[in-house]
Amino acid sequence: MAAPIVTPVTHVVFDVDGVLIDTEHLYTDIIQGIVGKYGKTFTMDIKVKQMGRKEPEAAKVVIESLDLPLTVDQYLQMSHEQQEKLFPSVELLPGAERLVKHLHKNGVPIATATGSHTQSFELKTSGQKDLFSLFHHCVLSGDDPECKHGKPAPDCFLLAAQRFPDNPDPSKVLVFEDAPNGVEAAHAAGMQCVWIPHKGINKETHRHLATLVLESLEDFRPEMFGLPPYDS
Repeated sequence: MAAPIVTPVTHVVFDVDGVLIDTEHLYTDIIQGIVGKYGKTFTMDIKVKQMGRKEPEAAKVVIESLDLPLTVDQYLQMSHEQQEKLFPSVELLPGAERLVKHLHKNGVPIATATGSHTQSFELKTSGQKDLFSLFHHCVLSGDDPECKHGKPAPDCFLLAAQRFPDNPDPSKVLVFEDAPNGVEAAHAAGMQCVWIPHKGINKETHRHLATLVLESLEDFRPEMFGLPPYDS
C-alpha cells in the first residue's frame, strides 16, 4: 500500500516524548526496573503497544502483558518515583530546537499533543521552558477533560487543531510522531504524519499510514510540505 500523498500544510503538531525530548530510553529503564522485580522483561513488542497511550492505559498494557501482581495505581506510584528523579535532566533530541524555533520565527502555528499528564509534562520540560513557551498550546491527553480517548484514537490531534484560533482543517495539519499508536492517531484524524520511529521498531508495520518516515528531525525539510525552508 502506498504512503499518503504529500500536500502543503499550514499548522504543525508535535508529539513530545521521542520526538522533541529524549525520554523514551528513560521510560524503558524505569519500566524494566519495575517489572524486573518480578522476574519479567519489558520487550519492544510491549513498548510498542503502550507508547503514546494515556498513562493508566499504558500501565494496564504492561501489567496485563506480563501478568504483574500490581494494580494500576501501585504501578504508577513506582513509576512516578523514578520519573521525579530522572525527568528534570531530559535533553532535546537532535533537530528539535532548530525546527521549533524556525517554525515559530516564520509564523507557522505550532502545538504539542501528548499522552502525558500535567505533572509529568512539567517535569520533562522543566529544563526546556523557553522552547516549549513557543508553542501556541499543549494538549495533555493524560488529564485533559476534553480528550476522551488516548492514542491510537485521534482525539488529542483533533483537539490540538481545534484549539488553534483559525481551527484549520485536519488535512492542513502536519503531525510529528515516533510511536505506531501516534501514527494511527494522526491517520485517523485525517492529518499527514512524519514518522520518526523509535529505535528497534519495525518500520514496515505503519509505513503505509505515514506520509514520510525519517531517522531524525534533522532530516526534515520544511519546504516538502509547503512550509518556509531553512535559511541555510
